[in-house]
Amino acid sequence: MTLTVHHLENSRSQRVLFLLEELGVPYEVRRYRRNPRTMLAPAELRAVHPLGKSPLVTDGERTLAETGAIMEYLASHHGDGTLMGAPGSKERERVTYYLHYAEGSLMPLMLLQLVVSRLPQSPPKPLRPLLRPLLRGIVGGVDRQFLGPQLDLHLNFLDRELEGRQFFAGDTFTVADAQMSFPIEIAGLRLKALGAARPNLQGWLDRLRVRPAYARALERGGPYKIG
Repeated sequence: MTLTVHHLENSRSQRVLFLLEELGVPYEVRRYRRNPRTMLAPAELRAVHPLGKSPLVTDGERTLAETGAIMEYLASHHGDGTLMGAPGSKERERVTYYLHYAEGSLMPLMLLQLVVSRLPQSPPKPLRPLLRPLLRGIVGGVDRQFLGPQLDLHLNFLDRELEGRQFFAGDTFTVADAQMSFPIEIAGLRLKALGAARPNLQGWLDRLRVRPAYARALERGGPYKIG
């Protein structure tokens, strides 16, 4: 059976490649490009899964969607659970938490921030000079009163969680770190929210970026830009 990652450029599926490289599992990559106007996934992905979203993984007759489910499946079925932590351990509890937290709590905030930030560009060109000041005012208010404080709350929480730890579940790399890599990349590259302000998060990201599997995943996935 051939394991295939249906990989959308500049997307969450990059961390699936990262995990597979850490596991040393053979796989194929089928690349897809975003619509240059909408930045959405192409319709071809609907031939793989009805929702047409990436990441998607096909493993024989199985088609897997949702990043957390994919990551857990790969670690359990192709990695013998080696990157999940021992069953019943505190490490496993933390891995399970971050598998769900990354997509359930952190990514919705970051996606909302991206959508809101693009609002001033959304009106038709003839109306932009009239509507841009209004939309910028709305965006600024939402950012000051909701998005900014919420993102600070979460990123400060994560920075504290890494106090005295090398990785999110403890002192060894787990699937939790692969899962968290994409939102923290966004926080550093797009939001400029790491660095000296959150040294534990920055140090964690630096440790991920020098892992050989991280470099190999970038080579397999192709050009990667989320900044």
